[in-house]
Amino acid sequence: MSRHSRTMPSGSERSLHQAYDTALLDLDGVVYAGGQAIAHAVESLGAARADGMHLAYVTNNALRTPDAVAEHLTELGVPAAAGDVITSAQAVARLMAEQLPAGAKVLVVGGEGLRVALRERGLVPVDSADEPDLAAVVQGYGGPELPWSRFAEASYAVARGLPWFASNTDLTIPSARGIAPGNGAAVEVVRIATGAEPQVAGKPLPPMHRETILRTGAERPLVVGDRLDTDIEGAFNGEVDSLLVLTGVTDAAQLLRAEPRHRPTYVDRDLRGLLTPQPAVTAQAGVFRCGGWTASAAQGQLELGGEGDGDPMDGLRVLCAAAWSAAGDAACTLDAGKALARLGL
Repeated sequence: MSRHSRTMPSGSERSLHQAYDTALLDLDGVVYAGGQAIAHAVESLGAARADGMHLAYVTNNALRTPDAVAEHLTELGVPAAAGDVITSAQAVARLMAEQLPAGAKVLVVGGEGLRVALRERGLVPVDSADEPDLAAVVQGYGGPELPWSRFAEASYAVARGLPWFASNTDLTIPSARGIAPGNGAAVEVVRIATGAEPQVAGKPLPPMHRETILRTGAERPLVVGDRLDTDIEGAFNGEVDSLLVLTGVTDAAQLLRAEPRHRPTYVDRDLRGLLTPQPAVTAQAGVFRCGGWTASAAQGQLELGGEGDGDPMDGLRVLCAAAWSAAGDAACTLDAGKALARLGL
């Protein structure tokens, strides 16, 4: 099935951790939220790693260094080294180094992770728009305490015509208390003030995928994420398979409305999905079946049938098939409220 015309989730007779050599795992909303491990993440990743799967952690969050992320993962019970972590800070630093001379001064609006990545590429982080010989501006997530004055400094420099880069443009980021503004919201502040557009490196764009493959050497990668507009679209752009887990930003209703570039190869409740085969969805005469559930599109809504005692994930899989098939290359507009309520989703 072409990724560009996906009309239903795929099945896999083998467990995903055996079918793919490397899991490219998002962090926020997949492995942890608000600094705490998500349920079943630690044991699932441990089992996948013990059975030979390479685990790489790919995050658009540019705040922390790979060393700090690896230390945090290890504290949570997921042993990791700095080399296992790939950040959008690293991707944007490579992108900038390809366009700027060695030793160029860069105005940084962000955290230590971004500064370290720039230094690794031979660039010099600075804090003032008035710095002599300033060459560019870069923004990355700087945490909730980032002062408003940093946006002003960026705006002064960008308004003068300096090249502007952003690690990523995620509008939101999951936290222990809910969904908070992400780096994309901060980028919008400077965009509104200047009318300029940044070059962006993070997911779902090619620079991040390139950085990930260069650093991991993955041959059969599986992208694992919680966001349709970054993780899944990034996999689509990179032409690799993906697993969406429902532990972060995306909920079942959003998944049913997904456009082709946002439709994952597989969908599961959490990271336990790495360790199991994925049931196939079958289709006949407009009716989709999986694990005792059936789904179809009729009279402006998605209809769910079956005994009602099967795995709700199988029910969601058949609803995806019905919704995506009905929508084709667009987003599904059929009412799914009753069907999702029956699944408890």
